[in-house]
Formats: sequence, C-alpha cells, structure tokens
Amino acid sequence: MVLRLHKLGEADHIVTLLTRQFGLVRAVAKGVRRTTSKFGARLEPFAHIDVQLLPGKNLDIITQVQTVDAFATDIVDDYSRYTTACAVLETAERLAGEERAPAPQLQRLTVGALRAIAEQARPVEFVLDAFLLRAMGYAGWAPALEECARCSAPGPHRAFHVAAGGAVCTYCRPAGAATPSPGVLDLMEALLRGEWGGTDSAPATLRTQASGLVAAHLQWHLERQLRTLPLIERSRPHAAVEVDLPVRQDGTRDSTTRTANSA
Repeated sequence: MVLRLHKLGEADHIVTLLTRQFGLVRAVAKGVRRTTSKFGARLEPFAHIDVQLLPGKNLDIITQVQTVDAFATDIVDDYSRYTTACAVLETAERLAGEERAPAPQLQRLTVGALRAIAEQARPVEFVLDAFLLRAMGYAGWAPALEECARCSAPGPHRAFHVAAGGAVCTYCRPAGAATPSPGVLDLMEALLRGEWGGTDSAPATLRTQASGLVAAHLQWHLERQLRTLPLIERSRPHAAVEVDLPVRQDGTRDSTTRTANSA
C-alpha cells in the first residue's frame, strides 16, 4: 500500500510503502516524475500494489509495479472520502513503528478500510472509527468498552477516560472523565467488532460523540495530533454536540476530542 511520496532530485520520488512482510519500507522510484515514466500513476497514495525492489545502498530501488487495487479513482474526487482515506494512511504509518518490522494485520486493516471508503460500503465516519479502533487493538491500545479499564468490573459503564484506558466504573472514575450519552460505548464496541447491524441508524449525536472519544483515545497514545483529523472535522455535516472533554494526567483538558461543527 502506497502511503505517501517525497520528492527526490528533479525526477525521483521516495515512496513510503506499508507491506505485509516488511512493514514500513521506503524506496526510490527513479524517473517517476517524468511524463515518460514506466510507472505512470501506479505509485500514488491509496494504490494497493505488488512491487519488486532492488536492494540499494541506503534505500531500495523500485524496479517493477503491478496494480492490485486503484482505490484513488473512487476517493480523490470526493472531499469526505479523500480526507478520511488520508487519515487512514497517516494512522497506519504512525502505528507501523520501525521500518522493516512485519505488520501483516495492520496492512490488511489499511487495505480493507480503503476498499470500504472507495466502495462507499458504509458511512465514512464509521469506516474510519472502526479502522482506528481495530488499529489501536493491533498496537495494544484498544479502549476498554465492556469492562472497567482499571478494575475489570463488568459493564455497562457510563464514564470514559482516555488516560485510564477507556470505560471506567463509578468507583474508579477519575476527575474529568467524559460522560457520553447512552449508546455511545455500545456503538464503539459494535464498530470494533465489525457488528454493523443497526449502526447505520445511530443518531448523529451518538456518531459524533463516538468519533470524538475514538480520536481522543488514539491521540492520547500517539502524543501528537494527526494532521488530517481537523480536515475531517470540517467535512462532516453533523451538528455540534456538547461532550465532556477528557482530562490528561497533568490535569489539563485534552484538546483532541473530535466534534463536528455545523456546516
């Protein structure tokens, strides 16, 4: 999967790939920016490809490319799908870790998310939130949703705290924990498990709050905001909803909660 490109010299690109066998790989595509390049548009972001690499001194050299899925065709002309797909790629690169570390599960999740976005199989916010939840599970960061993150008491629980690790019971609830509307944590659990029945009928308020908690939980662990989330925020038509903001361990409010402003 092509994640992103960097210009190199006058005609080349450094291509960042997410591969099944070797995880993150950065390789040089020589002459790809020339109109006569044999690669054409096959090395653009959102492309699912088979690629042949020649080991180089510092970076591998891309010698052959075959397209498996050209997701960009159904993504780039729609702003909502485009920004959502960009968030998927950015998250995948951040979670992949060190270069050359195998990441077959993350690669499969990324391809599946882009396919769902391109095919419009589900609302894009559901596809993104399901991907983020499952990708966090891959990284070992999945939020606790059915039991207390601190004492493992079975739920359902009403409070959520990103620093605690997800849902928290009445006894373990720290100051500043969010109190999402009933049904929000159930929606998040359904997205995590891929149980799509009934998710399409979830009200906009529940969708917005769930997206905010997912983004806040992810960015708490990443410790640095994803560049693409503010773009997604502006592209969504849902009305703004009041949600208690999670509080970081230093007592400051976490600004990463994602809400949608009216457009």
